[in-house]
Amino acid sequence: MTGFFKEILMLLLIVSVHELGHILMARRFNWRIRKIMLMPFGGIAEMDEYGNRPAKEEILVAVSGPLQHLWMIGLSFLLLGSAFWTEADHQLFLFHNIAILLFNLLPVLPLDGGKLLFSLQSYVLPFHKAYQSTFILSFVCLTALSFLSLFMLPFHLNLIMVTTFLWVHQYLEWKQRHYHFLRFLLERKHIKRERKDYQVDVSPALTVAEAVKNVHREKELTLLINKKQVIHEKVLLDAFFDRYKQTQPLSRLLQGDW
Repeated sequence: MTGFFKEILMLLLIVSVHELGHILMARRFNWRIRKIMLMPFGGIAEMDEYGNRPAKEEILVAVSGPLQHLWMIGLSFLLLGSAFWTEADHQLFLFHNIAILLFNLLPVLPLDGGKLLFSLQSYVLPFHKAYQSTFILSFVCLTALSFLSLFMLPFHLNLIMVTTFLWVHQYLEWKQRHYHFLRFLLERKHIKRERKDYQVDVSPALTVAEAVKNVHREKELTLLINKKQVIHEKVLLDAFFDRYKQTQPLSRLLQGDW
């Protein structure tokens, strides 16, 4: 309607190549790919994965999208001066690439920066704690971005669309946080891979539902109670998915008097 056909085609090309970068890396690791959504302000590659892939794989998949901008910028410099690629085309292409690259690296979910932040945190923290911490940081950064855009560019339609989309996603992410954690635990229960062992000292009064929050994506959990009794991760997960045992203390799990 506004006649910006060249700009729209450039954005579509840049966003498509960005998302294909994610997809190609995900296919290399045999991830389950759900769909790619291309929108006026960017794209999202949705995977049917729930946190049980190695953190290193998630990091590589997250950065493979932003890395595509580097070779696209380099290609634009090589084409500069040719008959079909003018200085104006180059500057416009450069601006869109850098803008999308920097925007996607913001530590806000579901942007690549937010996903990268979660992957790095879940490499060293239990899944539940890493997820909560990432959401809080994402919320703080999005709030700051919203205030900046409100005062600096109050009538920028594209920026309004982007921030609105991100706020909707934040709401849905918070609303579905328990569902995401349950999917992680359920998949963890059935998918096994080699992990390092790690022990966590806990109170015998701690409930099964609270104890599973110590499950780590990169390590195999062993709960240590009173410095001598242990509960292994498999036993804990079996108890968690029994609705009669979720709210019971670990002391009863040790005794077996259900």
